[in-house]
Amino acid sequence: MGQREVSEDCIQMYFKVKGPVTQFLGRAHLCRAQLCAPKSTENMEEFENCVTQYMKAINFAKGEPRYYFLVYNASVLYWQMVRPFLKPGYRHHLVPSLAQMVSALSQTEEEDKEWQAELMLELLQCYLQAGESEEAAKLCATAAPFIKAHVPQKYRQMFALMVSRDIHIHRKKRVCCWLLMILLFELAHLSLILKCWEIASDCLSDLKKMDSKVSSHGRKPSSPGPLCCVQAQLDIVRRLDATLQRAVRLGEPRLVHTVCATQWNTCLPLLQHNLRHHLRKPLTSLADVLEKADSLAAQLRCQVHVELAHIEEDADRLEPATEHLRKAALLDGLGLYQDKITRALNRLQLCTLLYQVPARDEDRATMAIEQAKKAMPKDSVRKKRALLVNAGLALAPDTFQIVLDGENEAKVSTGKTRGRFTYLFAKARHHTLSVDKAVGHLRRLGGQNDKERIHIWAELAKVARKQNVWDVCRTASRFCLLYDSVKVKKLAKFKRGKKKKGWDGPGQDSWGHSEAALQKQASPTLLRKFAEVGFISAEATVHLLQSEGVQLNNRPTPPEDVSQHPMGYIPECPEDNAEWIMYRSWVEGLSQYAMNCWLRSADIGQEIQEPWIVQNAVVYVLNHNHHLIKAGRQRELLDALYHLLGIMKAVGHSGDSLLLAMLCSALARGLIIHWIPALAPEKARKQARSNPLHTPLDPEAASEVRAAVEVICEFALNLTNGMEPEEVVPVSARQQLIATWVKGKQLLQQQIGPRLGVEEQSTNEDINCTTRVLVALEMYSCNGLGLMDFTVPPLAQLVKMASECAWSDLLVELQTLMRLTHFTYMARDHEATMACSQKAIQMGIKYLRTFNPVEVQLLAEMLSSVACIQGRSIMENLKGRKQLRLAAAKAFIESARCASALEGHSPWVEMLGTTARGVPWDCPRGPPLPGGPVARVISCPVQRSPVHPQDPRRHERLSWDGPKKPGAEGGERSQQGCGGSRPGPAELTWAPTASAGLGQAFPAGLQASQGAAPW
Repeated sequence: MGQREVSEDCIQMYFKVKGPVTQFLGRAHLCRAQLCAPKSTENMEEFENCVTQYMKAINFAKGEPRYYFLVYNASVLYWQMVRPFLKPGYRHHLVPSLAQMVSALSQTEEEDKEWQAELMLELLQCYLQAGESEEAAKLCATAAPFIKAHVPQKYRQMFALMVSRDIHIHRKKRVCCWLLMILLFELAHLSLILKCWEIASDCLSDLKKMDSKVSSHGRKPSSPGPLCCVQAQLDIVRRLDATLQRAVRLGEPRLVHTVCATQWNTCLPLLQHNLRHHLRKPLTSLADVLEKADSLAAQLRCQVHVELAHIEEDADRLEPATEHLRKAALLDGLGLYQDKITRALNRLQLCTLLYQVPARDEDRATMAIEQAKKAMPKDSVRKKRALLVNAGLALAPDTFQIVLDGENEAKVSTGKTRGRFTYLFAKARHHTLSVDKAVGHLRRLGGQNDKERIHIWAELAKVARKQNVWDVCRTASRFCLLYDSVKVKKLAKFKRGKKKKGWDGPGQDSWGHSEAALQKQASPTLLRKFAEVGFISAEATVHLLQSEGVQLNNRPTPPEDVSQHPMGYIPECPEDNAEWIMYRSWVEGLSQYAMNCWLRSADIGQEIQEPWIVQNAVVYVLNHNHHLIKAGRQRELLDALYHLLGIMKAVGHSGDSLLLAMLCSALARGLIIHWIPALAPEKARKQARSNPLHTPLDPEAASEVRAAVEVICEFALNLTNGMEPEEVVPVSARQQLIATWVKGKQLLQQQIGPRLGVEEQSTNEDINCTTRVLVALEMYSCNGLGLMDFTVPPLAQLVKMASECAWSDLLVELQTLMRLTHFTYMARDHEATMACSQKAIQMGIKYLRTFNPVEVQLLAEMLSSVACIQGRSIMENLKGRKQLRLAAAKAFIESARCASALEGHSPWVEMLGTTARGVPWDCPRGPPLPGGPVARVISCPVQRSPVHPQDPRRHERLSWDGPKKPGAEGGERSQQGCGGSRPGPAELTWAPTASAGLGQAFPAGLQASQGAAPW
């Protein structure tokens, strides 16, 4: 009736009078317990008083069998009281009282066995969350037989708890068939969660034998295609929302919670800035249902409210967003999201202040950043920049403007002297002096509000990066990274060029882990923030380098001297000019700073065990150094690449085997490319063939080449050999590794066995077959270059092996056929040449429409080479059959037609025209013969271009829109090696664009050289 005061007076009067010891004494204790029930989970004193009253009632009632009903009533009322304490982080308070309650029910021989089993399961969960595994095991020993005998429908839940927490108890060997099916199903479900596919498959196979209907529960759902995955995910969310409403109408709490958890897991991939607005209705329904049910899934409810606050804030609905954050704060009993929620609430409160200026510097900076976020796309950069600068000035009024002006060319003072490099020297010195002022700001601040300032600086850097205000982005990033305790220390200098002697592979590291280990460990949230800002800072530094006309890790080019000089003036060498040396050192320092940022971010990813950070660091390094990799300058990146490989091995690659293979390929090529001798003249190569003895590598070279072959290439090839299906990579990526591995074997003078690099235990026959063919092709390419010649299989056998392969990449298959066409032509095997060339041409024409524009260029070049070789083979095997000249002419016309599709194809078509006339293409040209096939060759559209069609730069199409998985290198490389291998297509980690940057797939094949494919 709501008369609480009357009830308290009555209870006090009852206990003042010593009445008879009857059931009403127990009822009085139960009433007093309800009156002193705690109003919140924070008031532990009231909780203890309440539990004491319940224990008094139980101790009184269990002494007389006629009062046993009071024990049951006490357990029900007790359970209603402790329900708020079933949240994570509070269950350990219930262990003593709940254990006594379960013991009392077992002593009274309660008839409601299901209720007793329910309390046993809850006590087991309390033991597990309190970390009392021994007590949990003892409880399982008694609870499992009880539940199995009296409440078998709950034994599945009991077994799930035991398996998930690894609680081992003794069970009888013989169980009934239905129980065994339940156990197998639970084990299969757990194996799927833990991604133990083999165990799950075995369980399902046993279930199929017992009951074919059970097997459907373990099927792994197929993932939607990349083009419709978002829409398909949204359709699932809508269907689950309707299912949730039906579950609510049914009134089954367990079913409702199951649907809510499934809905949340389905929404997780869509909680991105550009997609989460679709989830406002389903997440609102989810939050309302859980709130009406007073669900104990507090962490889930907290996360749902936080995401709803973000969605409402994106739509400028600040009041609902604030309400959601307040609800999330009440549900965050463990304090996992306390800092995040507090910052978000403070930010929303600042957004509501229209005509007030906050008193705190941090609040003024946050308000300025929020105003900058709301800037319209049509607003000028000057307006956005002004707001961002105000935020920086609020945080660092003493130094922010000084550091920001370090990039202001108007502030550069050159003095009275004017030389060729005076302005560049003054700009470099001005920037260096300005940036050095930032360190003093942190010293003067004295660690005040460090965490809050770190988040504000990081937010300022992100907003400036998004709005392309690069100078503010660089300055804010520098101030944020000052708080990184490891970053303040002097990092080991990024080494360029040759590594020091005695490189022993994985044992050495030049990036100073010992210094990092001595620093105070920061929280994972702050370290993650440092890693993100490190990515932004490095990218912004690359932008500064590009504004100076320099690419990352490249040296600047001295400007042209346009001033007038008197007669007899001797120009000064830039390398002897102190001003130019200063400017060059400054530019190299910027490159070093960017590399250090990426490597520090990778170290953070290893420290907090988050592979995605390491992967993005690798993507950044490979992408922004793509020009070095294309130019064959991987050796300048050895320290950085090896450091990243060590971290990826330590942290794991999270299934991204393609990125790991690309990193291994770049590192292995960097190790061996320096030791490949220059291409010897033809005479020297003939002498080398007659003299099979070759000079071995010196110890330093042998150490590096052996590390590239055994430590890196074989590691990557063994990882991607198909033994683990999730580690399989495209054949184009393996082709790069195979080419490097074969070249390394040649440098070490090690023959390749008859299995052609395939291990005996490898079970994927498709990958094994393609590996054998690619290894044999690389061996053919490496022979005849003045180094050790491989013992190669016969060409007829190689052609047969290639025809039996199941190729997963059409371009690699076409390239293989083209190379086989070349090698069979060089071996004067006319039939094999015609068969390979005809198959390549038919396949290229058939699948032409399936390729993208860049691949079409490669395809056209390959088909042109194949058709030209086919025509030459026909001409050389006429043997008086003049009617075959027409077939040869058609082949040359087809070659010219394919060449006409190439960009800058003019020299290529001219070469084909002279070849069709029987004239070497590099001889002096005379007037073409009129009419016939030659006229059709000449009629191909000729578009003059200064770039030769065989120049690998012709296919260069680079994009730097954020971190992305790089394509492997191609292009200008030493002509001793590993055969024309095509890099795989680029994929992205963050950005939606890919870089083409594909190198030349195969040489022209028109010059009589056995080393057909450049490495």
